[in-house]
Amino acid sequence: MSSNSLPIRANNRLSARRNWWGYCFIAPAILGIMILNVYPIVFSLITSLHEWDVITPMKSIGLDNYKRMFSDELIGVSLSVTLRYTMMAVPLINITALFIALILNQDIRGRSVFRTICYIPSIVPAVANAALWMYIFNPMYGAANEVMKLLGLARQNWIYDKNLVLPCMAIVAAWGCGNTAIIYLAGLQGVPRHLYEAVEIDGGGAASKFLHITLPMLSPVIFYNIVTGVIGSMQTFTQGYIMTSGGPQNASLFYVLLLYRRAFKNMNMGYACAMAWLLFIII
Repeated sequence: MSSNSLPIRANNRLSARRNWWGYCFIAPAILGIMILNVYPIVFSLITSLHEWDVITPMKSIGLDNYKRMFSDELIGVSLSVTLRYTMMAVPLINITALFIALILNQDIRGRSVFRTICYIPSIVPAVANAALWMYIFNPMYGAANEVMKLLGLARQNWIYDKNLVLPCMAIVAAWGCGNTAIIYLAGLQGVPRHLYEAVEIDGGGAASKFLHITLPMLSPVIFYNIVTGVIGSMQTFTQGYIMTSGGPQNASLFYVLLLYRRAFKNMNMGYACAMAWLLFIII
């Protein structure tokens, strides 16, 4: 046996031992993904091909659940509500978050305190947020109508008006834009200062800096926030469930809220899983 083979074998054993320990350390994460993500996805796909009320055994019905969605009027209504809400909420969230990030990126006194204050609404539990805004939008004693009264404007029914309920919920979503603002702030801090100095030398002002430097440099961040915002808003549930229960007249019947009703009120898990896969395809 060559003397050079001994170090090679020792290195191989050491490498195998390291690999074994590496697999041990990542095993909990892999098991978690398989049990909590992969298995439910596969199970929901199988369930979507069956009729199942959770209590009795599954009954295979093929693609009937998917065919049924084409004749379900509430599917169209909920998709329309969700899409219209997305078109309102996503731009409002991003504009508000970018505005906040631009302010917090300035060299102002107490900047860290203001950053914390702006981030707090995004970590408040969704149910607490919904309860707070239900009070604000209450047509009898809510703060929103008190502001309207001070401005000399007519009182509104807010979330109890089918024409105002989605804009109100978009405002609620924008109020919790702290995560998005933090991402924009990180993007702003990555913009090289010499680019702004070049604009100043050319005689450009704040508007020129924003249009020709800030927006182009932030385009990847804006794209990311829009994509994640669309994904999140398409799955909106808590606001419709807590604040309006889908009303008035199904004006806030979000798709996921309808899915929840089909699954846990009508006890039709197969149809609800088919609805979930339709949402997955749309997103």
